Amino acid sequence: MSAFILELGLAVVALLVFGASLGARGSDRRWIAWLATGGVLVLGIVSMFVAPTRPALGGMFVQDGLAIFAKRLFLTATFIGLLAGISREGAACGRRAGEYHLLILSSLLGMLVLASARDLILLFVAFELMSIPLYVLAGFLKREDVAVEAALKFFLVGSVSSAVMVYGLSFVYGAAGTTDLARVAQTFTRGQPLLTLGLLAVFAGFAFKIAAFPFHMWVPDTYEAASTPFVAWLSVAPKAAGFVALFRVYFEGMGERAAAWVPIAAGLATITIVAGNLMALPQQNTKRLLAYSGIAHIGYMLVGFAAASASGTAMVLFYLVAYVFGNMGAFLVVEAVARSEGSEATAALRGLAQRSPLLALAMLLFLLSLGGIPFVAGFWAKLYVFWAAASAGLYWLVLVGAVLTVVALFYYLVVAKRMYIEPPASAGRIQLSRSLALAVILCALGVVALGVYPKPVVMAALRVAAPLF
Repeated sequence: MSAFILELGLAVVALLVFGASLGARGSDRRWIAWLATGGVLVLGIVSMFVAPTRPALGGMFVQDGLAIFAKRLFLTATFIGLLAGISREGAACGRRAGEYHLLILSSLLGMLVLASARDLILLFVAFELMSIPLYVLAGFLKREDVAVEAALKFFLVGSVSSAVMVYGLSFVYGAAGTTDLARVAQTFTRGQPLLTLGLLAVFAGFAFKIAAFPFHMWVPDTYEAASTPFVAWLSVAPKAAGFVALFRVYFEGMGERAAAWVPIAAGLATITIVAGNLMALPQQNTKRLLAYSGIAHIGYMLVGFAAASASGTAMVLFYLVAYVFGNMGAFLVVEAVARSEGSEATAALRGLAQRSPLLALAMLLFLLSLGGIPFVAGFWAKLYVFWAAASAGLYWLVLVGAVLTVVALFYYLVVAKRMYIEPPASAGRIQLSRSLALAVILCALGVVALGVYPKPVVMAALRVAAPLF
């Protein structure tokens, strides 16, 4: 089976969407959305049968276990995000439906290539292929001034981070004399200062892509202004791609010297967890609250990264899977309420349990998962990354993470209080489109299934992480 089967399949889907958009008529173009969503679903099913193959392009492109695991994650998140965006009044199904879905698929193609990149040039090109469509999508609701402002901020900060990254990569190439990650690892064992400086600059670029503090400044405004189904996808898929690239460069690419990055990763994890949770406390807009909460979750994932071990890497991968279902689900409930109430404030959730008990129950499951309460997916995710960090001797980092988890529970439970204790501001059930309801159900099932029986995903993550070390 070709190493490029998923990438080629996605290119075919993108061409079909492009061709369909050229001949489309009318303002309701949901059929284009269904075409893109169905194409991603088919690719997701195909990915379950993809097996590792020999490296291609002279070793620049690999289809190993890590790449396949990541691609399945990207396709799952994209399917849920596209499914949730299908509605008569949604921006993704109007006159620009073809543009919207073509941009999503282009960014997804960048993620698929990034997961397989074992060469610095291919890695950077894949990063830009992933990132540039995101800047456009952030301002897709261009009639709203706040969306344009958020997209511009996202673009400017992203451009600077890309410049810093490529500048660092130039140092790496200058010191190592190669862009092949395997040969860079051999050079790094000789401890060249120029190479270390380059890798530090690259790490700063990665920190922006995953929205770690203090490289997070684009996150809250972009999340608040952009279309919520897109934000749900943006909050998980590109960050997962960023972590896979981190594993490639700093674990697979550094060989025996991977432990040299532990102090930097641990320090970044600490300030990210603290800042994300503290900034989430005063938020009254639910999307901004989830944005800062997401920054804190990146900090927890960095705890696993700081362990610099196979178990730490595997637990970050499991955390990403749990985070896809929990975080996307929370955003989609916000979208359902916003469509009905016209507001994304936490106050719009008041009395949700009385109006739509099942929707409130789903939101409660998502909040409990994000908060790390037994026995839903997020509990195991946090427990496992803390366990990996403790095994590496980072007890102080585990203590910081555990204490700030309690802080996070406060603002999650404030939202739960609004749903279950405060009286509703208006009567009547929250109406969901069938596609949005299905997306919420899929997320809820994922959170519960991983909470009840996480072993299959954990074992799969351990298998794909072990070869990196």
